[in-house]
Amino acid sequence: MIRTKKASKSSPSGRKSPSSPSGRKSPKFIFVTGGVCSSLGKGIVASSTAAILKSAGKKVAIMKLDPYLNVDPGTMSPFQHGEVFVLDDGAETDLDLGHYERFIDESLTGYSSVTTGKIYSEVLAEEREGKHLGGTIQVIPHITGKITEKIELAAQKSEAEILVVEIGGTVGDIEGEPFLEALRQMRNKHDGNCISMHVTLLPYLAASGELKTKPTQLSVRELRRLGVHPDVIFARADVRIPKKLLRKIAYFCDVQEDAVIPAETIRSIYECPLRFAKMGLGETLARKLNLGKLKFNLSDWEKGVSKILRTKKELLIGIAGKYNELDDAYLSVIEALKAAGYHHNRKVRIGWIDTEKIEEKDPEALQTLENVDGVVVPGGFGDRGIEGKIQVAQYCREQKKPYLGLCLGSQIMAIEFARNVLGLRAATSEEFDEDAKSKYHVIHFIPEQRTIRKKGATMRLGAYPAVLKKGTRARKIYGTDTISERHRHRYEFNNQYREAFEKHGFLISGQSPDKDLVELVEIKDHPFMMGSQFHPELKSRPFRPHPLFREFIGSLT
Repeated sequence: MIRTKKASKSSPSGRKSPSSPSGRKSPKFIFVTGGVCSSLGKGIVASSTAAILKSAGKKVAIMKLDPYLNVDPGTMSPFQHGEVFVLDDGAETDLDLGHYERFIDESLTGYSSVTTGKIYSEVLAEEREGKHLGGTIQVIPHITGKITEKIELAAQKSEAEILVVEIGGTVGDIEGEPFLEALRQMRNKHDGNCISMHVTLLPYLAASGELKTKPTQLSVRELRRLGVHPDVIFARADVRIPKKLLRKIAYFCDVQEDAVIPAETIRSIYECPLRFAKMGLGETLARKLNLGKLKFNLSDWEKGVSKILRTKKELLIGIAGKYNELDDAYLSVIEALKAAGYHHNRKVRIGWIDTEKIEEKDPEALQTLENVDGVVVPGGFGDRGIEGKIQVAQYCREQKKPYLGLCLGSQIMAIEFARNVLGLRAATSEEFDEDAKSKYHVIHFIPEQRTIRKKGATMRLGAYPAVLKKGTRARKIYGTDTISERHRHRYEFNNQYREAFEKHGFLISGQSPDKDLVELVEIKDHPFMMGSQFHPELKSRPFRPHPLFREFIGSLT
């Protein structure tokens, strides 16, 4: 067990937590804001905080408030916003919810994701329906009231004792002000049960060789101008922060010294809960939220992080994607690969395979494909780089290189097999052949009755069950007959080709309970070539890798 700092001797307020009408104690709320600049790691701070509290036996949930006007991230470009993280209930959410689930090992729901667009859409819909009785609709109280309603609903639906709420963006952003005003109102409404934590940057000036606290002071001043006084400050820096600077932040920002937590850059994000716990974050939160004396048990984190840090031997895994310019576009895939690597005492490095350059026979891209130990073809939409992906699948099948296809990657696997094994040279997906120039749509549009309607289109979103075929690699990997996995797609394997595929060694190893939808496929007599219609990366955990990723990496060790 790690040793944590002793709790401060200052006594709590002594107020008893009120109870809700149902008899359940009112939940506690922890808000996480950011200052100075974006991408400081608010999501990691929120996730680590929740992990520490969960280790003490508390029921914890997390939610994200995003200031952008999109209703949800589902239609946003991965180049701009990174991956879309899909939950069991089909909610398309920000990638931070992936961090939340990986850190607390809990499945979240759509109640944990709220955007400005969603808030305004609901308020305006209510106004159109006459629910506001002709009153003037204003940011205060209607927009802020809807925000607080969403926060309290998330706490209620999750039945959490403590709800950690991350507010996206940076203090000072005009679009984020309604959320900060809602935070101010929540602190008054839930007096004694609500605190805020602020993540801020300490820039390092190379010329003078020192960290500067002034941006932090100004950020906190702006937050206080909006009526919010932070209870805990996380100081982000790429170098070690001297204790005198932490004391200076406490003095100028009017917080207790043990409530200024250094958040220095470390080797793995999964060290964060251990670092923060060692600095006494758990005891500080227990005191400020009147949680009583808590016993924190982060032994699983200690074992997992220790394994991560001592792993040295490397594997090079190729990702043949179309959003290679931004790692966050494949964040869950990368984290799932790393987790599987550590499980097998291997450190996974990523080799980016540009499939458009594969199409052009670019020597460097072809060399990367040849050099990697295994290949993952992740999900995606559209036909850009598709022929290159098909060439990658062909290379992996013929050269016996381990291959894992995720959603689109599974469909690519089927198209390649149809063309080069079954002899259907024009085989393709209906997604890439909208004018029906080919009669060989081995992948076709999803039956509408099986989908969630979204923006005039249809998609299969969220968790669906699948039955695994006995005697297959898939059944052996999972060790069970029935699984549940998350989906995000609108095209499926065309059942009229099943018999021909299976006759030639392309096995349907998982399907929907009614046997109508193909879920898992695999190539017979190949070291490892499997494709899943679903996204297994969404359910992988840092110290418990998803079975498909675990066995994919295992085939290389």
